[in-house]
Parts: sequence; structure tokens; C-alpha cells
Amino acid sequence: MNSYQQGSQASSSDATLLANNTSRNSGANGPWSSNGSDSTPVIRSDHITCHTGPVQPGSTDAGAATGQARDTMESSIRRPAANGRHIGNGGSFPEKRAHGFSHRYPPGKKKTGLVVVTISASVLALILCAKSLLFPSHLEKSPEGEVSDSKVHSAQKGGVGKFSGKMSQLLFDDQGRYVLEDFDAKPTFSDFLPGVAGIYGKPMWSFYVNRGQGIASFGSKSKDYPIMEFSPANKAYQNTATLGFRTFIDGRRGSHSFFLEPFASSRTRYEGLQDETHPLPKRVMFVGANEMQISETDFQERIETNVTYFVLPEEDFGAFVRRTTITNLDKEQALHLSLLDGLAKIEPAGGKLDALLKDMGRTLEGFFGVYQAHEDVKTMPFFRMSTEPTDAAAVKVQNEGHYLLSFIEGEDSWLLPIVFDTKKVFGEDTMMLHPVGLQTSSVRSILNSPQYGFAKTSSAFAAVDNFVVPPGSSVTIASFYGKTDDIMNVPVIARKVVASGFVQYKLSRSREVIQQITAGVETNTINDLFNLHAQQMYMDNSLRGGVPVILGDTDDDSMMNNADEDERLKVFSVFSRVHGDLERDYNDFLIEPTFYSEGPGNFRDVAQNRRNDVILNPRIGGWNLKVFLSFIQADGYQPSSVEAVVFTIADKSTCDDIATQSVGHADGVRAQREALSRILNDGPFRPGQLFLLMEQQHIELIVNRHTFVHMVAAAAEISPMAVAKVQGFWADHWTYFIDLVETYLSIYPDKEHSLMYDERLPYFFSPLRVRPRCEKYVLSLSYGGGGKHVRQLEAVVKDGAKERVRLAYFNNKTGWYDPAANWQHDSSGKVFMSSPIARLFVLAAIKFATRDVYGMGIEYEANKPGWNDAMNGLAGMIGSGMPETFELLNCIRYVLSVVTKFQEPIVVPVEAATLVDSINDALDELAMRSYVENPEQIPYTVPDELFQYWDAVSNARERYRSSTVTHFSGVEKEISVTQAVTMLERWIDQVESGVSRSLLIGSQGDGDNGLSGLSPTYFSFNVTKWTLTGKKNKDGHPLVAPNQMKVGKFPLFLEGPVRMMKSSSREEAYNIYERVRKSGLWDGALNMYTISASLKGQSYDMGRVKAFAPGWLENQSVWLHMSYKFYLELIRNGLYEQFYTEMTSGGMLPFMEPEVYGRSILECSSFIVSSAFSDPSMHGRGFVARLSGSTAEFLSMWSLMFLGPQPFFIDDKEGALLMQLKPALPLWLFENEKDKHRAFGKKSEASVKFKLFSSIDVTYHNTARKDLFGNAPLRYEIGLLDGSVIPVEGGVVPSDLAIKIRRVVFVDCIDAYF
Repeated sequence: MNSYQQGSQASSSDATLLANNTSRNSGANGPWSSNGSDSTPVIRSDHITCHTGPVQPGSTDAGAATGQARDTMESSIRRPAANGRHIGNGGSFPEKRAHGFSHRYPPGKKKTGLVVVTISASVLALILCAKSLLFPSHLEKSPEGEVSDSKVHSAQKGGVGKFSGKMSQLLFDDQGRYVLEDFDAKPTFSDFLPGVAGIYGKPMWSFYVNRGQGIASFGSKSKDYPIMEFSPANKAYQNTATLGFRTFIDGRRGSHSFFLEPFASSRTRYEGLQDETHPLPKRVMFVGANEMQISETDFQERIETNVTYFVLPEEDFGAFVRRTTITNLDKEQALHLSLLDGLAKIEPAGGKLDALLKDMGRTLEGFFGVYQAHEDVKTMPFFRMSTEPTDAAAVKVQNEGHYLLSFIEGEDSWLLPIVFDTKKVFGEDTMMLHPVGLQTSSVRSILNSPQYGFAKTSSAFAAVDNFVVPPGSSVTIASFYGKTDDIMNVPVIARKVVASGFVQYKLSRSREVIQQITAGVETNTINDLFNLHAQQMYMDNSLRGGVPVILGDTDDDSMMNNADEDERLKVFSVFSRVHGDLERDYNDFLIEPTFYSEGPGNFRDVAQNRRNDVILNPRIGGWNLKVFLSFIQADGYQPSSVEAVVFTIADKSTCDDIATQSVGHADGVRAQREALSRILNDGPFRPGQLFLLMEQQHIELIVNRHTFVHMVAAAAEISPMAVAKVQGFWADHWTYFIDLVETYLSIYPDKEHSLMYDERLPYFFSPLRVRPRCEKYVLSLSYGGGGKHVRQLEAVVKDGAKERVRLAYFNNKTGWYDPAANWQHDSSGKVFMSSPIARLFVLAAIKFATRDVYGMGIEYEANKPGWNDAMNGLAGMIGSGMPETFELLNCIRYVLSVVTKFQEPIVVPVEAATLVDSINDALDELAMRSYVENPEQIPYTVPDELFQYWDAVSNARERYRSSTVTHFSGVEKEISVTQAVTMLERWIDQVESGVSRSLLIGSQGDGDNGLSGLSPTYFSFNVTKWTLTGKKNKDGHPLVAPNQMKVGKFPLFLEGPVRMMKSSSREEAYNIYERVRKSGLWDGALNMYTISASLKGQSYDMGRVKAFAPGWLENQSVWLHMSYKFYLELIRNGLYEQFYTEMTSGGMLPFMEPEVYGRSILECSSFIVSSAFSDPSMHGRGFVARLSGSTAEFLSMWSLMFLGPQPFFIDDKEGALLMQLKPALPLWLFENEKDKHRAFGKKSEASVKFKLFSSIDVTYHNTARKDLFGNAPLRYEIGLLDGSVIPVEGGVVPSDLAIKIRRVVFVDCIDAYF
């Protein structure tokens, strides 16, 4: 199979895998075929073609931002099938011959020149149809060349108001792209392309800013492998315009000659600096879901320059694509020009370079070199180092390199020569401010002179010499920047990319890949801004948590089942990564440049961002819940990061069978067959690694990739993977498990018993150990050196015994640990397992035993705080957190409900049973002490009775951990229903008493008298009396045993009240909401909520939160993730009026003032600068782009808005599974302004549409034209795929239909009438 067919096949596979993994959602058939030779293209720099037809200035054919010509033609279309569904049709190219190969239409296809692809109709309506948007289809050019806002519509703000006139400055074009006029004169922001190249593509990372030509850095895999060096945002804002992409035009019209650099910072239209007699260029940035485009209109020289960037999708090589279009706006005179277009500073390949470039860049240049795939031409440069820059005995020769291929799009696409010698362009201007070398020479002279690329940093400019652009026409230069493992691959890549129509097709596919992903939350309300925002939020959620795809579909039976029902089915999450970017410069992101690309993610992020996976794709079943419960360690903690699952096939004969089916029986492929079998059998692998190994060993499949992956997955065992880091264990990681339980039960309430009691899950085994108090309570000088205090330091350490256990499972052949190394064993060597209900019970017991000395918060005893990681000093202050206490309350309540409902005992490890007995004995002892608390006067010094209870329980917890440090005994003990219910109820009483005590102690801060009635979030405990143990830590500080403690208080933080709302009644939640609005957490000027109240007067000991300026980062800013958690609790508790008021009054996107927000109002930031910040011009601006946990909260809101809290439930009388949709949607999402005020005539139907389970079209018909707040429908009409329609009277869908809907494959659509 040739590469073009494989590329088309990838499109089909992507569509299938990303559309609920059901057979009816397959994507387009392959559009490409090729039977040409593999000859290297002939390079002629004097043979240039350009578009000569009448092209609208700014047309998309020219890569333009403001036009519609070709991209409109290339946009996706759908045609109705006979059964009412929509089927995508494979796109094709007109027959063209270039460099010895041709592209043909599949049989029966007409040569229309259009690319036809598959997306959903409503996405088409939302994104491509200008009339359906609130914003203009394009920006009109006035006679003076200015952008006119004559077609700008005011965006509705929830249907109850409008944005201000400033909306004309921030718009969306007809493709749903965010429009920022005069982008380089606006306050700075950074963003990124998602790095998604499809399932069968090799992604690259790229970041951009609103300066220069946008792109600030890009590369492969991580910032250690840059093509353009990674820089943090503050430096990127300074350097992008000079060190990034540049364009230099030497032009002439008649006798008038000029030299021009589009997007030069010297010609930015800063407010107040414009000269009306010599107007500066108009610049616009367009931010798309998977592309970024910039446009400049030069009125003086009558030239429009447009640049589009996107990551190449669905190819077996990775590339970052740049399209530069020069349009001659003059209607009479032709434009003669020569130009250089490309990257001012390019880095070579040579191992991990990021730190070396910054620390020893000059020395590093000695390794640099520029090579050519064909030495006689300068069109295929290869930028690499001679060897990796190490000082080791083993020298690694560098074969990998970075390439640049550029050509002019047109009838005949010839590779352009590349100028890589920086001195030829910039001369002695080492700051690269001016192209001195070019200005004192010419493009032709540079091309005719030798270039030097060794022992220096190079440039990478495509060169075009002396061509003519007719009046009203344009020319487009396409450039591919990428990485490949051998220089001889470059000509092969060149033959692909220069094919006629290739670039346009790939740009179209890059958009559709995102549309296929976001179809999961396809939403069609009257407010298109909200609809687009929902898709953006789902996309960004997917980048943190991954998109789950089902592998192992080998027959019709498997396609009918979920991953719980069929052991052949495996869940694999693609596209996830740690959220590192220009503003999160502290994170080391990883985007694997492989098929099925994925990267590790922070445990907290992944656990939250996969919360709604089962709602959007029921076929995954309880997979996520089981995986995360498996990550609970014996000590009650969880690892730091989650990695992609791995596959193993232990049976050699199975591997042989797969290899034979995949490669063939023939003797000629025996070596390939044996190699593939070895790969499958040698150890753990991931799909991307599997394809990479096959590529390296030249294994060619006789089946398509999709079939092969399903075959392998069906036969393989799957193992979750995670990593624990010695820095410590986060206190909040376990608090997201009940959320996973609740979302699972909203879809599978009938499977609760089988999940909780019948499954057996292992315990994660990390090499780390939490130290007991006697090893981590350290006596040291207090802040300022005025005295001594006790701190909790170095609480987590690598344990040698645990390391030795893991080493027994190391595979020297593969360099990997066997998956068994990740799981705790018993004394007989078997992986020890417990039921999920036992896991939750033991977890609750450990956390109950980790409550602080006052019984209020959960101790931060493992070197890390909870969700707010900027409170890093709190662990050292022997701190504790109430958020974890409220989650403990929810966990205990859930375990109690399960035991009560099913009346079955809990079987736990005997070690845990001993801990539970000790806890209950300590509670008995506390009761015997007859401790009575005076609610009128809670002492700050902890009463001795509570201290003794805490000491006894802490000792029991430490003994339990000591007994399970390397293994369990394997012995289990049954806890009866009566015993379990009694102790769980007792624990609930104790936790609730601690909560009451925390409210009495309260908070304390600037302007906070502690009487707000809101839950505190944090406490610290100062050891006022201690005993020296006689031992010291590694730094020589004495270790102590505490004898007495005193509680310390903090200002209010939003997390405490938010988590309390999760365990509260509707009335209690409303009271908390009202109190928050009256507290220091309310930013009235912004109508938002801050992460904390004022921290004025607090100690720096609490952590870096105090080090930040007020209003910035975690110090009293608006942290959107926690704000969105707050809003989620409003709708979850049925406070609909309050929820929608907060949404539409500017507290939530997309209803914020866009010019104030400062970036796309479709994308969440991590934080917004609050009114506490000293500079008022910054108030309300968003920082730290996207990938915020707010996306997970938004999807939970979306689910409650459109499905309701419990779409599937069990009939109390019959025990049958039923379904009921109970949306929480306001009328303004149904009804437009015209209908609202229409007194006479027929009103349009008030309806809302969305996708259920990423597949079933659901329409709500609001015939009563009222708010639907928790209302069940009056009736349903359920359309099946066989064309039949089943009416259902009343608000409940009966069991047989409910099951069909949940299985997805039977049902086409649902109409619900209210």
C-alpha cells in the first residue's frame, strides 16, 4: 500500500475511532491514489508559477484571512443517506502530474477540483455558515483600506443583554476563528496549536504570541527537541519578531521600487502613533481550533500578506506547515518581486538541547552543520549536529535532522532554494533587526554565491527571485519544517508535499480532525457563541485528559458491547499531555511524535478531565473508575502522573498468528513476520511505539492499520501505568474518585453491585515511603531567626527495600519494568487485589486516621498540599485542609450507602482491619475521657483529650504503613454489614463534629474577623511542647516528638466553601453562596470570585502563594478552575437562577468582555487578574492559556444542563433500568430576540439540539416557551436506525428502549417535547 492510500485510510480510521467507535460512524473513504515513480523532483529556481486568475484580495486560496474563496469550496459537506443519517464522501484531487507521479480520482468520481470530507452537519452550520453566527462572515474593506465593522453584530449575552460596542474589536470569522485586529499593538498573550495530527499522524508542538509573525517556538516531542528554540512567554514577546519567522520583499511596480518587511514591529499601529498621510499596515490575527493565521494589508504598497500555520495531519512524517501568500491589491499594475520567507534562527537536531542552548549555546554551535540531500542543489537542507554534545566515552553520531521544504503552490510545484547562511541575510547585524546582507545585495546574488552553515546558528529562508504577480492575483509559498531520522527521507517527503492540492487538503483535514473530536459535545442552541465555546472546552479538556478510543473491535459482537462486557475491548486515550507552554514554562510537556500520540499527564488533571468520559462515550464502561481506584497505594496515596496504558501479549503462538495475518504467509516476508512476532511478544508496548518499531524494521502490513490495531488490542492484556515522584504525594488526588463513581452511576446505575463487589483491583506500588512523624518533625530556626519552631520536612523518601522489590521485575532486554512492578504483591508473590468497595473503605479509614490533631482537616503529611499547590509551605507548617475533609465525608457516605443497599460485608486486608480496630479503640478511649466541647469558646491550644486520640490514631496509621511497606500478607478479614454500618456512621459523626469545630474556629485575615460563617480551607499547627528524640535529620537538625499543639488560622480561600457545597443540601448550598458573595472572596468590580481573600499580613512560610503580588497567580486572583467548581455546585444543587445569572453577568466564558479578557473568549485561561492587582489596566485579563481544569467543570455543567443529573436510574418497584432526560436550560438558549418581542405572526420553533453519547441527535422542543429547569419531557419520539419511530408518553423512557439508547448503535435520534 502506498503512502497516499495510507494517508487516506488514516482519515477514515480517525473518523471511526473518534466518533464513538461505532460501525455506523465510519469516516470518509480514502481520497488518494498514486502510481507514479519515486524519482527525485527536478529543481529549477527559474521556473516559477503563480495564480493568475482574478483572486479576491484576501482570498483563502491565497492563504488569506479575510476571504472565502478556496477554503469555502474546500469546506466539508454532507449528503443525506437513505436512512436519514449523513454519510461522508471521500475527497479527491484533479489529475496532475508533477515530478513523475500523478493523482487520480477514484472510479466514478468527477473532476470537480473540490475536496469533499466528512463532518457533522451542525458543526458545518456553526463554523462554516456565516449566516448562522452572531458575527460577520467576513470583514469588508472600506475604500480607504480600513476594516469596516458595518457587518458586526452585537453578541447576545445570554439573550438578556448585549456586549458593549467594544465587541467590534474582537470578532469571529465565518470559520469560527477568533479575530484580533491590530494584534501586535494589543496587550500580549500566548497560545498554542493543539499538537493533534490525527490518530495516524505524527504531531509537533508549536506556541505563538501576538507579536511579529506569531510563532514563538515549535519542535518535536518536547521543548528539549526544538526546531525554533523554546522561550518562556516574557522572552517570546521580546524575541519573536526578530528571531522568528520573517518575510523580506524586494518589489517593483513600473518605475517604483520598494523594500518591505511585512509584520515588522517598526510599522506596528500603536494607538496615538499613526500618521494619516502615511497609513501604517492593517494587521489581523485569526485563531482557529487547529490553525493560526495572520494578515497584513499594506495600503502604501498595495500588498496583502497572509500567513497560515498548522500541524501536518495524518502522515507518517511530522511537519509544521507555513503558507505565505502575497496578494497584489493593485487593479492595474503587475507586481515584480523577489523575496525571502522563513525562519531567522533554526536549531539543528542533536539530542536534548533546550538547557544546552541556554547555558552553552556558543560552544554548542561547534557541533552545528547544514547538509543537503543532493549536494548539487540547495533545496533540501538538513540541519543537524555532527554528534550529540556529550562528554562521555560512548560517542553517539547524529543521524536525525531537521528539514525545510518550500515551494510555490500552483500548476507545477518546484522546490525553492533555501538560504540558510544567516550572514547572507543579516550581514553584521547580529541582533537581526535589519536584513543588511539582503539589502546590500539581492536574492539572486545570494543564491549564486556560496553559503556556509557549519559551526554557526543558521537561518531557513525560502528564496524566490524575480517573478511577476498580475493585478489582483496572488502567489502562495508553502513551507514544511520537520524532523526525520535520515537525510535520505527528505526527497521522499518532498515528493509527497509538492503534490498539487496536498497543502489545501491537509489544511482542511487539520480542521476536520478537531471537528471529529469536538463532535462529542456538538451543541446547537440559539446562542452560537455558547455552541462554539462548548466545542473549544471539550477540545481543551481532551488535551489534558485524552480522547478515549475503543480498540479491539474485531467483529459485530464486540461493537455491541462496552469495555466491561467484552475482555477484547481496550480503552486507550489519545492526545493527552502535561500542560506545559510558554506561560507554564515550569512544566515539561511531552507530545510523542507517533501514531496514537499521547503523553503523561498530572494525576490530578487526568483524574478530573476524564470524569465525563463515560457520559460522552458509554462504551468505556467503568474503565476510568477501575484504573484510578487501582492507583490507590497501600498507604492511601496515589502517584504523581498518569501515563498511557501498555499492552502485552504473553502467548507466543498468538503473536505468530497476528504476525501471519498482518504480514502474510509468503516465504519472502518471513523476516518481517518473525520480527513483528518478536515485537509483540518481547514486552509491554503502546500502539504508537508498535508502529514506530515496525517502521524502523521495515515491516509492511497487508491489512489496514485500523484492522491491525484492533487485532492486536483484542489479543493483548492491558495495564495502567503511572509514576510517583520523590517530591511527595499530593493530598487531594484521592478526592476525585467519588466524582468518577457518580458519573459512572449516572449511566450504569444497574452495574453498581457488580462493579463494587465483583471486580478485583490491585494496589499501586511506588518506590516511595511516607515517613513517620519521628523522622520528619524537625526543630529549626523560625523565619527571621528569632526563635525555634517545629516543621515537617522531607516527609517522603525513596525506600531501598521497595526499590529492590521493583528491580526484580526489570526487563534488561527491553529496558522496561514489567507491568507487575507497578502492583503490590502478597507474601506468596501474587499481585494482591481487593474489591472496589474494599478499596474505598480502606481509603476512607486511612484518611479518617489522617485527620489533624483537632479533628478538622486532613493532614498534609506527605510533603505536598492539596489542590492549591501554591500553598507548598503548608506541609512544613504541619498544615491540614478542610477540602479533603468534605471529600472524606462524601466517601464515607457513599460506602455506607453501598453497604446498606446491598447488605453485603466488606473483605479487607488483615493489616487494614487491624488499623480499623485501632481507630475504633481510640474512639472508645476518647469517649471514655468524656471530652465535652464548649462551642462558645474553642481554645487555640488543642485539648489533651483530642491530642491523645490523634497520637494514638497516628501511631496506628504508621504501624499499618510499616506492615505493608513492601507487601501484604495476603490474609483478608471480613467486616460484617452491621460492623461496617456502625463504624461508618460513627466516623461520619466524628467528621461532622470536626466540621462544626472548624466553623467555630473560623478564618482570620485582613478585614476578616472570622465571623463569615464560611468554612475555612486551611489550618496550621504549631508544636508548643516537644521532646527531643535524640536523632537528627540529614541536615543535622534535631528530630522531635510533639507533646502539645496550637492551631493557626488563615484567610478565606474559595476551595473550602466550594467543597463544602458538594456535601450540603440545596438550602445549605444557597446559604454558602450568599455568604461567599458577601465575603472577601467576591470581586465586585469584575463580578467574579477570587481564589483567596487578601493575604496581607500572612507569613511567607505558607508557600509561594504569598510570594506573588496580590491579584496575580494564586494570590487573590480569579482562578477559573476553582470558580468553575463553584458555579458547578450551583447548578448541581438546583440553584438555576443563580447559576445562569453568574454565567451571563460575565463570570463565565464566553460571556466575558472580550477586550478586557484579552484573548479568545472561547478559551479558558488558568487565572484572571483580579481587582486586587495594583495596575488597574490589567484587571480582568486572562493569563496562562487553556488546558485549565475549568474544562472538566464546564463539561459537568454541560451534562447537567442538557441531560440532567441522573439520565439513567433504577425503578424502585420493578428494579428495571429506566431513562429520563431532565435538562436545566433557560428559555434564552431556545428563543431569539425577534421571537421574544414578536406580538403577532408565527414564532419560530423554540428548540435546542445536541449530541447524546457523541452520536445520537437529541432535540428538545420547548413548546411551552419557558425555562426548563429540571423538567421531564411530556413525551418522546425515538427514532431507530431501521427508520422506525417509537412514541413514548410521559417523561420516562422504558427499559428496553433505555438499554438500546445506552448501547448507542440502535438509535438514531430522540425528540423530547416539553
